[in-house]
Amino acid sequence: MTASPLRLKFVTSAARISQLPELDAEVAFVGRSNVGKSSLINALANTKQLARVSNTPGRTQLINLFTLAANDGAGLVDLPGYGYAKVPGRVRKDWPEMIEGYLLERESLVQVFVLVDGEIGPTPLDQQMLHWLRANEVPHTVVATKWDKVKSAKRSTRRKDLAAGCDLETGDVVWVSAPKNHGIDDLRSLVLGHLN
Repeated sequence: MTASPLRLKFVTSAARISQLPELDAEVAFVGRSNVGKSSLINALANTKQLARVSNTPGRTQLINLFTLAANDGAGLVDLPGYGYAKVPGRVRKDWPEMIEGYLLERESLVQVFVLVDGEIGPTPLDQQMLHWLRANEVPHTVVATKWDKVKSAKRSTRRKDLAAGCDLETGDVVWVSAPKNHGIDDLRSLVLGHLN
């Protein structure tokens, strides 16, 4: 069954949660710079224009909030990517506090989708993020991006290795490809399930 594209509308960009409007429920997307976060959000909404996609890692520098057009009380948040990013040091040094503050203090946050590059597997930064989320009991789901970049002959092994690297069972990881639309319906259904 095909899930309808998420009809999202951009609300605001903020440096701290006090600048965000109150919502009933929201999910957040977090991942390493260059993992394909903006492309994935655009695929969920079936548009190329919603989240800003760039060839330069680290273009998302603030907490970007979108709401569902059909339900203003439900939102999706695009968090700045962690890791390599060509941004000013003063901006980058605020990221841990901004991201951790959001993940720990945002009362309406119901689920974090942690994006991991399916082609290379979890990096130490990804593993650190997963460990931190577990230690702080933040509910989360691992989403492996770039399924289309994994060679067909290696997909079975890659699925097992990536899950193991995240300390998960193979079936616990959601695999997607934004350009090929692989797994996008499943992820849309998951997002809506958490927001409704």
